[in-house]
Amino acid sequence: MANLEPEKRTLLNHHKEKHFTAGEVIRDIIIGVSDGLTVPFALAAGLSGANAPSSIVLTAGLAEVAAGAISMGLGGFELGLEKPDPRRAVQSALTIAIAYIIGGLVPLVPYMFIARAQDAVIASVIVTLIALLLFGFAKGHFTGSRPFISALQTALIGAIASAAAFGIARAVQT
Repeated sequence: MANLEPEKRTLLNHHKEKHFTAGEVIRDIIIGVSDGLTVPFALAAGLSGANAPSSIVLTAGLAEVAAGAISMGLGGFELGLEKPDPRRAVQSALTIAIAYIIGGLVPLVPYMFIARAQDAVIASVIVTLIALLLFGFAKGHFTGSRPFISALQTALIGAIASAAAFGIARAVQT
């Protein structure tokens, strides 16, 4: 750095990158809940858009949560560019899978209590958007991002995913 021009040295000294600073368990929870909230939410919205009954939405949603939790848990061996710690691999897989299940159940709960999917989807949207906002805020807090911006971004991404699935299902149905 001594060979660099003074203005380049100044730029390098002021450059700060934000890196994930929370613990590995928090990282695993964020990964699991993030996908767990979004994927089953989009699936349920899509099936509701296709006029499937709540029992079908719930059955497909639970099957997706089970498959997704296993897939996410297995995939959590491969996260990051560094070689995974084999001693932590099982803990990481279980943490991601459990977080996925918890997140995935949130959008499905309304379908457990509301028989008509077109009514359940409204409750699912409300409950899931609230959960996405809370999750996004917590994610922002733990990752060093701005919590309010993180909350809005997370909810927006979930809303776009479910709206896309709902819209595609409606378009195919007509």
